[in-house]
Amino acid sequence: FVAIACGTYHNVGLRSDGTVVTWGDKSVGQRHGSPTGKGFVAIACYGTRSAALRNNGRVVTWGGGGDFARDETLSSAGYVAIARGRGHTVALQCDGRVVSCGDGWHGQHNDTPTGSGFVAIACGGYHSVGLRDDGTV
Repeated sequence: FVAIACGTYHNVGLRSDGTVVTWGDKSVGQRHGSPTGKGFVAIACYGTRSAALRNNGRVVTWGGGGDFARDETLSSAGYVAIARGRGHTVALQCDGRVVSCGDGWHGQHNDTPTGSGFVAIACGGYHSVGLRDDGTV
């Protein structure tokens, strides 16, 4: 494996050949719909949902589990990093902009930063952070 991520009772691994592997519990859909094929470059998990970034810059999400099982769409390409929160996915675009999708019941999207210059992203349960190229958060 070249990357691993942990969700609620399940794990996701990224192999060096670009395939995604899931293991662990699947009682509330954690592993339902996990992607097949090669060409993945990054993975992220939180709760019962997971996400994977393809080498073409597209994001795939899967999983389930009650209130936070909404389908998410990050349809454009050009993403270079992903992060998962408790019902939302955040992606960093190649131009340094940040986008988010998914549940917004707890304000996850209210303060999605505008502009470019971001170089890293991370998520907590109901919040996200971004690191700018000048070192500010």
